[in-house]
Amino acid sequence: MTQTPACPPPLPEAEAEDGTEVNTEAENQTENEAENPAENQAQNPAEDQADDPDGPEAEVDFELALPAPALTPGQAFDALYAFAAPALARQAYLLTGRRELARESVERAFQLAWQRWPEVAVDRDPAGWVRAAAYEYAVSPWHRLRLRHRTPEPPPAALDDRRLLAVLLSLPPAYRRTVLLHDGLGIGLPETAAETEASTPAAAGRLLHAREVVAARVPELTDPGDLRLRLTELGSKESLRTAAKPVVVRSGSERRARRWTRAAIAFTVLLIGSTAFTLRTAPDHYEAPQAPAATISGVPPRSGPGPLSEEEQEVRAKLRSMFHSGPERLHPELR
Repeated sequence: MTQTPACPPPLPEAEAEDGTEVNTEAENQTENEAENPAENQAQNPAEDQADDPDGPEAEVDFELALPAPALTPGQAFDALYAFAAPALARQAYLLTGRRELARESVERAFQLAWQRWPEVAVDRDPAGWVRAAAYEYAVSPWHRLRLRHRTPEPPPAALDDRRLLAVLLSLPPAYRRTVLLHDGLGIGLPETAAETEASTPAAAGRLLHAREVVAARVPELTDPGDLRLRLTELGSKESLRTAAKPVVVRSGSERRARRWTRAAIAFTVLLIGSTAFTLRTAPDHYEAPQAPAATISGVPPRSGPGPLSEEEQEVRAKLRSMFHSGPERLHPELR
């Protein structure tokens, strides 16, 4: 039985006769893609979108990644004013009992906020910053010196509102401010103490005293929840004059800042001028003061001429007998 010799295995296609490697499959695929580019793009749309960084999904992601346009300082101030000004006007009325002073306090607080806007903008509670400034201006003791604030304003129409407002105004300013912040606005006790610049025990003592006074004169407001509701109603019932627009407040703040700057410059110039005048006219050496006059004993007082002696009378007679003019009178003769 004869065996057929095994045929040698065929050479791989990737190996040529001269020993160089040839990737025939990759070449065929490249040639097909070059001949039919449209078909290949239609068959693999997902791969093209994945390879294309500028596809529609990338455009959507780019649009979402764009930051929102930041507000200008004026726009941010206007938004804060629109948000906090109406409520601050009502709170300032509860502190002072005066409608015009409440409006003025809010405007002055926002003018100060615009002057210090870089500080207010980065504060964690800009509304609280403005509220503290409005409260400080509202309870300032200097208002009692103003003529228009010496006459009382018309009280609220309702009897209960008049009683509650009278009780609030009878409290000291610090107690009034504490009860308004804690019971009126619902601010925590530590935050109330920080805003009123007092310790937490001192703020708690003020709050308890204010509650006792309110409960003694208005028994139905013993509960702090009822007191908060009544304070909100009292501030909402009053028809306060509409505050100025934010643009007017900002322009008023800038005018006030310019006036204060000019006043400071004028005062500095006046101070420099007065200092220069003083240096010019002041004495540059020491002058000893004159001693006061005193009587000296043993010295006769100064008096007029006394009577002439005989010798003096002879001399006088001799002089009278001589010529009244001539060289003899000017040049005496030597003998």
